[in-house]
Amino acid sequence: MINEILLYIGAGIIALWGIAHIVPTKAIVNGFGAISEDNKRIITMESIAEGLTLGFIGVLVLLVTSLADSQSQAANIVYLTCGVMLLIMAILTALTGARTSILPYKICPVIKTTVAVLFLLGAML
Repeated sequence: MINEILLYIGAGIIALWGIAHIVPTKAIVNGFGAISEDNKRIITMESIAEGLTLGFIGVLVLLVTSLADSQSQAANIVYLTCGVMLLIMAILTALTGARTSILPYKICPVIKTTVAVLFLLGAML
């Protein structure tokens, strides 16, 4: 039971964080000032892609936890791989976006790592 609570909390946090990546996309692009249309499209694509990836991870864990046996081997593979993916994304963000002065990018690795830990604990408990 506690494992499912951890998984649901992590899934909710990361899905909401994914939405939080998508909503301000226009403001993020505008924050770069006068850049080419190609660069605007690339930044837009990357911001939305990360948001969709985070949202997908959250929804996947939510669906597996609610519709399958959360203790099954298949479910644990989902939790572990999602956790590892979030750790990889946290490292990438720590080496790139978190080195900027923008607060949401600075806290992003912490959120991703926290949710990864919740998923890993959910798989092990």
